[in-house]
Amino acid sequence: MLDQILSLIKKIIPKKVFRFFQPAYHWTLAKFSALVFGFPSSKMIVVGVTGTSGKSSTCYFATQLLESAGFKVGLITTTLFKIDKKEWLNDKKMTMLGRFQMQKMLWQMRRAGCNVVIIETSSQGVEQFRHIGINYDILVFTNLYPEHIEAHGSFENYKKAKQKLFKYLGQLKNKKLSTLKSLKKKIIVNGDDKHAKDFLAFPVDLRFVFGTKHNLEHNPKFPVAGSLIAREIAKIDHGYNVKIGNVNLEIPLLGKYNVSNFLAAASVALCLGVGVEKIIKAVKNLKPLPGRLEFIKNRRGLKIVVDYAFEPKAMEKLYETIKDVPHGKIIHVLGSAGGGRDIARRPILGKMAAENADTIIITNEDPYDEDPKKIIEEVAAGAEEIRNQKSEIGVIKILDRRKAIKEALKLAKKGDLILITGKGAEQAICVKNGKKIKWDDRVVVMEELKK
Repeated sequence: MLDQILSLIKKIIPKKVFRFFQPAYHWTLAKFSALVFGFPSSKMIVVGVTGTSGKSSTCYFATQLLESAGFKVGLITTTLFKIDKKEWLNDKKMTMLGRFQMQKMLWQMRRAGCNVVIIETSSQGVEQFRHIGINYDILVFTNLYPEHIEAHGSFENYKKAKQKLFKYLGQLKNKKLSTLKSLKKKIIVNGDDKHAKDFLAFPVDLRFVFGTKHNLEHNPKFPVAGSLIAREIAKIDHGYNVKIGNVNLEIPLLGKYNVSNFLAAASVALCLGVGVEKIIKAVKNLKPLPGRLEFIKNRRGLKIVVDYAFEPKAMEKLYETIKDVPHGKIIHVLGSAGGGRDIARRPILGKMAAENADTIIITNEDPYDEDPKKIIEEVAAGAEEIRNQKSEIGVIKILDRRKAIKEALKLAKKGDLILITGKGAEQAICVKNGKKIKWDDRVVVMEELKK
C-alpha cells in the first residue's frame, strides 16, 4: 500500500523537481523503511554479492554450502528468494527489491530464525540507495566488465557505483550477535579480475582473495589475510576437477565460470567458520540455479538449454560451455532488452549468435516502452553481417516469443541443440506502460513439446 502511495506521489511531482530531490528521496526512504521494520539486518549476518556476472549463482552456491553446515539462510537474488526452507522464483523483475519490500523480507527472515542472509546487490540498486539501512558484514566481488553503460553513463561510473557499496561497508560498525562477540567486516575479491586491487582498497577488518592465479602485488596498506586458489582445473563429465592446496575437488557444474562462482561461495563459507571437510562433502550435491544452463528433458532426443545470458561476455562463456555437450546443429532463440538497456550490444549479440549457431531465431525479450520490432531489427543487423559471409546460416525474425520457441522445436532434429537465452527462469516479459506478461521460457518449452 505504501509503495503505491509513493508511486502516486512520484507521478504528481514534476519530473525535473523529482530528479533534483531524487537522491535525498531514495536515501530517506531506505532509512525510514529500515526503521519501520526495526533494522532486521543488524540481528543477522549479512553477505552482499556484487559484480557484473556470477552474482546469483555465487549466492545460491553459498546458500547450499552454509545450509549443509547447519546455518538457516535467507536469500535474495535476481532468480529466486528463500527464507529458510521456503524457496520461490523472483517474480518482481528486479535484482534488489524496493526499500520497504527489502526490509520486510529481511524482517520475515529474522522471524523465521535465519542467522545468515545473502543479498545479490546490483550497481543500480546502490545508485538508488537500496543498500542503505542494510548492515552488511561480508561483501563479495565477482568480476567487472562493461555493462549497463547507458544507465550509468560510462564504465567508470559503473565501477564507482559498485565501489560505493565497499566504501559503505567500511563505514559500518561491527555487530555483536548472541552467537559471536564481534563480527568483523570482510571483503572477498576475485583475484583473477583486473580490477581486484581497486575493490580490496577499502578500510575493513579482513580481506580475502579467490581465483586461479592470484598474482596481486602485496599492498601493506590493504593486506590480504587469506586466499582460496584453484590449480589444475580439468574438465570431467558434468563438471570440473580442481586442486586447491592438497585437496582434489570435483565440482558437478557445467561451465568453467562456475568454478569461479564456487570459489567465491566457498570463501564465504570459510569466512563464516565452515570447515574444509564440510565444504568438500557439500560440493558433491551442489545444484545450479533454475534457468541457468538448465536442460529441458524431452522424448525427441533434443538438447534444449534455457539460460539467462543476455550480454556478450556471458554469451561467450555459454557458447564455450555447450561445445562440451555433444550435439548436431545449433538453433539459437534470442532477443535483447528494451528500455534503453545497453543498446550497443544488440548487433553484437546477433553477430555472436550467427558466428556460433546454424540457425538463429530473433524474437521479443523485454521491450519495456521500446518498439520490439526495432530491437529485433537491431539484433538482426549483426546476424546479417555474418550471413553475408556464411550464406548457410538461417536468420529468422519472429516477434511472438512463444511462436519463436515453437519454430525452433519444429526445425530441430534428433541430436540438435536448441539454445534459448535472455530470460532463464524469469517470470514475466516487461512491456510498455509498466505492464508484465506472465512468462517462463522453461514452461513454454514444455507446453510446446506436449503439443
